[in-house]
Amino acid sequence: MTIRAHGLTKRYGGTSGKTVVDDLTFHVEPGTVTGFLGPNGAGKSTTMRMLLGLDAPTSGRATIGGRAYAAHPAPLTEVGALLEAKAVHPGRSAFHHLTALALTHGIPRSRVEAVLDLTGLTEVAGKRVKGFSLGMGQRLGIAAALLGDPATVILDEPVNGLDPEGVLWIRTLLKSLAGQGRTILVSSHLMSEMALTADRLIVIGRGRLLADTTVDELVRTSGAAYVKVVTPDAARLRALLPRDADVTDEAADTLHVRGPEAPDIGRLAAAHAIALHELTPCTASLEQAFMNLTQDAVEYQATTSTGTTATALTGASA
Repeated sequence: MTIRAHGLTKRYGGTSGKTVVDDLTFHVEPGTVTGFLGPNGAGKSTTMRMLLGLDAPTSGRATIGGRAYAAHPAPLTEVGALLEAKAVHPGRSAFHHLTALALTHGIPRSRVEAVLDLTGLTEVAGKRVKGFSLGMGQRLGIAAALLGDPATVILDEPVNGLDPEGVLWIRTLLKSLAGQGRTILVSSHLMSEMALTADRLIVIGRGRLLADTTVDELVRTSGAAYVKVVTPDAARLRALLPRDADVTDEAADTLHVRGPEAPDIGRLAAAHAIALHELTPCTASLEQAFMNLTQDAVEYQATTSTGTTATALTGASA
């Protein structure tokens, strides 16, 4: 089932209030893991809440499989979601929490047992949720999202609190679900994890769409890639490079060059008898690409001890 957002807008406080999501349009296709990214306060969680009918949009429309979430006759069996892992009665056990959800849709006990096993919670199924660690709570939330064996899965920061084994598990699970033809939308502030998990990315900033593309394409077009050049004649080579080249000094004999490709730099150096000790194209990371794309859409910034501005990629998003 395809997820579609068309012109989604959410404004608080009337026409003069704050616009959290601003005319947002995108779609998420089955068979892929789509990462939903943005700086803190970008509007990711608000958008997810509108997709699930928990917040009413000021304007625009959100559909899953061609209809609003609330219009699905058996939502848990069609759309599974995790927005807040702590939304569980603390006095209930994991088994009873999932059983109560299952009874609302006629889901058999065997499915409750299956998702407990899938999420590694079988041994603690009888324990009260109030004693769960953050990671165990996340696993329970994911179990609830998968309870109805849905065709569409929407997860907000699912790796929060998970140990390395748990992070690997959720990565493998999401890829497996997408491989079965399901529609997967997952938000995360961990760029390194998104680089390994996502096939496509939707990036928003200040509630607006910044990119709807593949991971590889975003990295390739980000401008964060560069060529590392090591030469004893760094100053002379720098003077010979094109005016539009972006050149920074890593050390007295090392340049980072953005713009010209490595072969062009090599030919230029050879033509002027400049010795090169290293000429290495360096691919940008998703984190670098993300930072470049969202640098003008950051709502919360902190200043480092050196006086430069640093943007935090951690924490909850609005």
